[in-house]
Order: sequence, then C-alpha cells, then structure tokens
Amino acid sequence: MSTEVQKESFIQQRFAERIGGASFGKGTAIYKFEKIKRAKAAAKLAFPNMELIDMGVGEPDEMADAGVVAALAAEAAKPENRGYSDNGPREYKVVVAEYMKNVFGVDGLDPDTEILHSIGTKPALAMLPSCFINPGDVTLMTVPGYPILGTHTKYLGGEVYPLPLTKENNFLPDLASIPADILKRAKLLYLNYPNNPTGASATKEFFAEVVEFAKKNEIIVVHDAPYAALTFDGQEPLSFLSTPGAKEIGVECHSLSKSYNMTGWRIGWLCGNPLVVSAFGTVKDNNDSGQFLAIQKAAMYGLEHPEITRNIAAKYSRRHDLLCAALNEIGFQASKPRGSFFLYVQAPKGIKDGQRFESAEDFSQYLIREKLISTVPWDDAGKFVRFSVTFIANGEEDEKRVISEIKRRLTDVQFEF
Repeated sequence: MSTEVQKESFIQQRFAERIGGASFGKGTAIYKFEKIKRAKAAAKLAFPNMELIDMGVGEPDEMADAGVVAALAAEAAKPENRGYSDNGPREYKVVVAEYMKNVFGVDGLDPDTEILHSIGTKPALAMLPSCFINPGDVTLMTVPGYPILGTHTKYLGGEVYPLPLTKENNFLPDLASIPADILKRAKLLYLNYPNNPTGASATKEFFAEVVEFAKKNEIIVVHDAPYAALTFDGQEPLSFLSTPGAKEIGVECHSLSKSYNMTGWRIGWLCGNPLVVSAFGTVKDNNDSGQFLAIQKAAMYGLEHPEITRNIAAKYSRRHDLLCAALNEIGFQASKPRGSFFLYVQAPKGIKDGQRFESAEDFSQYLIREKLISTVPWDDAGKFVRFSVTFIANGEEDEKRVISEIKRRLTDVQFEF
C-alpha cells in the first residue's frame, strides 16, 4: 500500500460523526440542489438553442443600488477602513437602530447592547445554537425552510423537532401541536416571515401568540427576517420585535442580501434581547473578525435610503402579478404572496393520459428536462414547487416576454391537479 493511500485511509477514519464519520464522502444520495444542477446541465445539452428560464434561483437578479456601490468604492479607498472590524463600529449599529425604527416601528433598540452586525444572516443562525444548545436540547424548526439553525443544533448533539407549514394553516406553525415532552427540552424556536419557500407573511396576532408561547415555555425565539422589508399590496413591513414583549424572549436576524440586492456583500445584523445579543457576540468573537468596514459603511448608506428596497419590492410585486395570472390560466392555484420573491404552488398530479408526478421533485425535474424551466421542489409538507421571480429580464417588456414563454411551454400539455 502506498503512503498516499495510507494517509487517505487514516484521514477517512478521523472525520467527525456530525458530518458522517468514516462514511464521509462515500454516500451515494444526490441532494435536491445537486439534482437540479445536473438536470439543468442535461437540459441545456439536449436543447442547446432553447432558453433555460431559471425560476429557482433564490437571489436578486440585479446589481446593488449605484449609491451603495459608490459608497463602497469611496470607503474602500480609506486607510482607516483596512483593519479588523471585530464586532463592528458603533455608527453602523446607530444606523441600524434608526432603520428598525423608521421601517418597522421598533423603537428604543440600544446600539450598544441590543445590536451586532453579522456577515449575513447565515453565520448568525449557525452561531446561535452554540450559545444555547447542549446534547439533548431541542430546536423547534419550521419545515419546509432554511435548515442552518437545525444543522448546527444537530452538530452540537441537540435534536430538531419539525413544525410543518401547511396551506390549511396559512403556512404558520401549529404551536399547540408540540408534545409536552418536547417543550420541556426545547430551547430555540426558529421562525422566518415573509417565509422561504412559501412566501407567506406572519400577522401581528400570530407574533403575539408566539410571545405568549415562548414566555410560558421559556423558549428563545429566533426570527430570521431577510425578506421582512420586501412587502407589497398593502402589507407593511412587520418585525417580530414590534410585538409587545418580544424583546424579552427573542432576537431577529436581518440582512441586506435580498432587500438591497447585496447577496455577495455578506452584511446584516442581529438585534433584540441583550443577553442573547451578548452571547452571540461572545461566540462571534471566536468565529470571525468582522465584516470589512467599507462594506458596513456602504450598508449604512443603503439603510439610510429605504426607498431602494421599496423600488425592488415593486418590481417583485409586478412580476408576481404576471406569473400568478399565467399559472392560474394553466390550471394551477397560485396565490400571490404579500412579501418576498417566492411563489409556492402545489404540484400537479400528472399529465392527462401521460406521466404521473409522485412527488414535487418529479414535477420539478420534468419542468427542467422537458420545458427548460427551473424551479425548486419541496415535499416536506405536501407537494409544492417554489418559483422565484428573480429571473433574468431586461425591463418590463422582457418580463412579459419571459412569462409569456413560460405559459406557452406549459400549455402544450394538460396538467391534472
């Protein structure tokens, strides 16, 4: 046996169980997004002259506002911004506090104790379990959804209890359904509204119920709010922290990725309960050295111009109108959300006198391979596919062209629902 093979075998036995242990890298399962990636590649090869319409990408299709980009360029040239930012400058936190007040009506956030910047919301969600979860503890997670908080809960020896989001319950979790033995061990409750993937919005009444539930059961609420400012059709931006008593039991994660077209910039913040924010800061100190100061200062420019987000939301609202109308004419039951850029629709059962779809994944794969329309399937709580209105289009007329092309491709067969 060669030295190289010996080393490979030695390393293979040393992987942590949390990522698969000695079986790491040997699994044959293909994950959902890898299947989508492969199907898209195959479809492009099979139909090289046909446009692939990507409705699956969950990130903005346009550049950040020119003013934000200019602010970054100016700040990047300043020598005082070149060093470590650690837990960030106070001026950023002051601007965040003003933004939370002006956009969400959350008054009185203390910049010194109740706000900390994060390198996007993903790292914040990844770090929070390290503040609270011991082996055997439980995190309550809505499904379908963004798994990061649950993934790190499991890494730490905790457990995840799923809360299905169903159409019948307006894609809100049924908190009364949680068994008593789970509640005794639960430490964290993860929420995300407007929701990915369902597009559903929370209500003030629901958030009030959450506060009461959390206090009664001594559970910390983590509200993941990257889409909170992207609302339309009369839906005002709603923060969990605007609920009376919310700051006593929870925190909220915000990001400029979706609301300011700044996905790759990686900038956001955690705000709310000072004890939770302090614990996050302690864990964060041992994970990163802060985001580049120039990015934080460019973000400040954006937060001082919330009209940027309102303009982005108006575009998504317009695209939702077009897409919902087209899908409903085909036979889908598409209900326009009042926030986010996601449209969540039930998958058909099959094609008349043709192929059956046993799962949403079956239907999504069909759309990619046969129609060159990419979506994301979810089979966690029913059979649904997620369309994202962040598709590439050059202006309003081109948006209409893309939607018309989707409709054309989907009307040469008859779906059964």
